[in-house]
Amino acid sequence: MTDADVPSPDEPAEPTPRNPLIEALIASSYGVTDDPLSGSNPGVRVPVENLYDLLAHLRSEPSLAFNCLLSHTAVDRPADGTIELLYVLQSLSTGQRLLVTCPVNRDNASAPTVCGLWPIAEWQEREVFDLFGVTYEKHPDLRRVFLDDDWRGYPLRKDYQDDFMLTPDEPKQ
Repeated sequence: MTDADVPSPDEPAEPTPRNPLIEALIASSYGVTDDPLSGSNPGVRVPVENLYDLLAHLRSEPSLAFNCLLSHTAVDRPADGTIELLYVLQSLSTGQRLLVTCPVNRDNASAPTVCGLWPIAEWQEREVFDLFGVTYEKHPDLRRVFLDDDWRGYPLRKDYQDDFMLTPDEPKQ
């Protein structure tokens, strides 16, 4: 590598070209924005009112064919007042992956079910319901999957507390 290969700090860096799939989704009517937290995989953020329609489009459009829901989980963001839903999709025909994120109101966390698009979502949504408290509209069997039916609270929310938790000032036994 020579000095000619290293850009000068005074020269503006060339912008990284955006993935054509992301460009097309942003230009769509789904209210999609680029998700800068998606890392090396392309990612988009969608408002909850457009979530199902976008995911159905990604699944059914032959040129996209995101026919595999690899995972669905959530991240609690109490500072923002949201729980962010994360869907990792993959097209088995092209091998392309896509992260779709969707913030929902933490106080009334609700989203449409996608069980009709990917049957595996039934269990993944039950897990998110059980541990984060997100309800899924029209889910066929929304009940706890890990915790007892009478369990209070949602253990993966950052403000969760119960009588069995250790605090930093308690000695371990």
